[in-house]
Amino acid sequence: MDAVSELLQATRLSGGVFLDAEFTAPWCVHSGVTPEECAQFGLPAAHVIAYHYICEGRMMLELDNHEPVVVESGEIVLLPHNEPHRLCSGPGLRPVDVESEVVPGSNGSVSKILHGGGGTPTRMLCGFLANELQSDPIVRVLPRVLKVCVADAPSSAWIESSMRFGAQELASGPARSPALLAKLAELLFVEAVRRYVATLPPEQTGWRAGIADPMIGRALAQLHGRLDRRWTTEELARSVGMSRSAFADRFTRIMGESPMRYLSQQRLQLAAKRLKEPGTSIARIAFEIGYESEAAFNRAFKRVFGAPPATWRDSLTQSRM
Repeated sequence: MDAVSELLQATRLSGGVFLDAEFTAPWCVHSGVTPEECAQFGLPAAHVIAYHYICEGRMMLELDNHEPVVVESGEIVLLPHNEPHRLCSGPGLRPVDVESEVVPGSNGSVSKILHGGGGTPTRMLCGFLANELQSDPIVRVLPRVLKVCVADAPSSAWIESSMRFGAQELASGPARSPALLAKLAELLFVEAVRRYVATLPPEQTGWRAGIADPMIGRALAQLHGRLDRRWTTEELARSVGMSRSAFADRFTRIMGESPMRYLSQQRLQLAAKRLKEPGTSIARIAFEIGYESEAAFNRAFKRVFGAPPATWRDSLTQSRM
């Protein structure tokens, strides 16, 4: 398994298909994944990646301050940051809200919509991938839009045939097709990220360069898969088959900071997110992110955020009142 696959595996993506849509030209609609659409699958709404798979026809995807993206039949387009966007049959059309036209599914089937002016049809499946982890560093460095032609993917024959088979079955509403298509979307997302990483310049530093580097990418996957583990630089180096000194030098040169400093920063960023969740004790958060004691966590958190965790959480509460 390559470094990108290992790192994405550590994020533990899961998702679902929530809409089987057929539009006829001319058409233009607002689009985006809502927390309610994630909730029906029992999945958290944080760190959502929206996607659309074109079964038939073509469409244009529009994002503010971004060049329009044309998506053809057999292609999947992913939005790593789940930004609100517009889907349309062509440029210059006014988008409309079609939420009221969605027909909810039943008995395991997916919600459906039929909308448009009666011209050339476009059929697509709309879904999402959700990150189970609170920290999602790989998503932060991805571009706003990723597109993959299913036919060009590794093992394209079975992936494409499975996508088409699942899409056809979905039209009749069997419960197993959404799960199949969601799993295939995960595979295609990994392929999209792998292709993006392959385009990065070798001299680049920082997170993009880290995930592109075979050794540092694997180390990042190890770290983010187990932020609570009491890692050492030597242990990380051994896990990727390098000496301690060579690994430390390589990590620091590419990432801009030492492995242990990077780990500490990631733990504290995760802690800050967990502190925003009501009802979670500070002691529990400290334990979950790998600190041996609440006191050690308090000191580390104050160094970075300027206040102990309890004070920082109280200030958030006050600002919302």
